[in-house]
Amino acid sequence: MLSLIQRVTHASVSVDGETIGAIGPGLLALVAVEPGDGEAQFQRMAERLLGYRVFADEAGRMNRSLADTGGGLLLVSQFTLAADTRSGTRPGFSTAAPPEQAEPGFNRLVEICRQKHPPGVETGRFGAHMVVSLVNDGPVTFLLRP
Repeated sequence: MLSLIQRVTHASVSVDGETIGAIGPGLLALVAVEPGDGEAQFQRMAERLLGYRVFADEAGRMNRSLADTGGGLLLVSQFTLAADTRSGTRPGFSTAAPPEQAEPGFNRLVEICRQKHPPGVETGRFGAHMVVSLVNDGPVTFLLRP
């Protein structure tokens, strides 16, 4: 499992011109499920998303987490994040979980995050062509693994 997180002032995702998920200050997480990911990876990724310290404290240091700030979390499934780009000029996707494994895995991550972060978890739509809009705050962007 991979998650590219971006600290945002706001972010949204739309499908066919309709906004289906939106947050104010918080994290946008682009998430890829990989073959072999299971409950341990989903639990650990949820812990990392909610506990990773990327928000400023009183001294301006990145010392506060999403759980600390109560900000929003926008989770967007993005299998292309797991692409194999080591050779050639076209990505390979054998390193991403197939949709029949990835969708339940992504949904499980969403469920865990919603249980652990009542202030707000929004999502995109698995398998849809989505348009993601964001204002990256910093910019602050990190690639997380469980």
